[in-house]
Amino acid sequence: MTDLPPNTALPTPEVPPADGEAEAKPEVGVGPWEGEWPGGEQWDPDLLRDGDRRNVVDQYRYWKHEAIVADLDSKRHEFHIAIENWQHDLNIGTVVRTANAFLAKEVHIIGRRRWNRRGAMVTDRYQHVRHHPTVEEFVQWAQGEGLAVIGIDIFPDSVPLETYDLPEKCVLVFGQEGPGLTPEVHEAAVATLSIEQFGSTRSMNAASAAAIAMHAWVRRHVFKQPVS
Repeated sequence: MTDLPPNTALPTPEVPPADGEAEAKPEVGVGPWEGEWPGGEQWDPDLLRDGDRRNVVDQYRYWKHEAIVADLDSKRHEFHIAIENWQHDLNIGTVVRTANAFLAKEVHIIGRRRWNRRGAMVTDRYQHVRHHPTVEEFVQWAQGEGLAVIGIDIFPDSVPLETYDLPEKCVLVFGQEGPGLTPEVHEAAVATLSIEQFGSTRSMNAASAAAIAMHAWVRRHVFKQPVS
């Protein structure tokens, strides 16, 4: 026994749930619509009847999937995101999820068509994703759309993202986790930007870098914050 002061209360041991008794889990979303149903083409009758448990903002509760995508399309931002996928990069799903959060125009997968969708948490249903089999095909597409190709990586000629005036119409390109941007993308980019770091590691996770770069674009072109 452990020596304890007099009248010390002992901790109550956790009791596992009895057989057949599941632990209560918080419900996600909202239940069936209460009261008279709203009118409008955007509403999904099945969701109104059964409830909406999707991971969507309150504005889109009970909306049809295609109605949500159409509304997002009407206000998407002018930047695109691209990521190279030569070795089935596990970061791609997270990048797609973040691109959806920042309302990127499109996400572009360069290289292998197949990618791990687990990290996207179903947000790829609301985010346009385009595939380019080669860097050359991707660059031709970007130039045809009038988009500045901006690489994000650490090279001797990289300039700081923090002080670079990102163009409004651009595509931010990220390399494979580990090797980074390929020489072909580096050569095609009008600029390559690095993210300032202050710790001991040389580089950061590609998905984290993508989130930082997207937020930099939002600060510049949505909140009109000038670069110093």
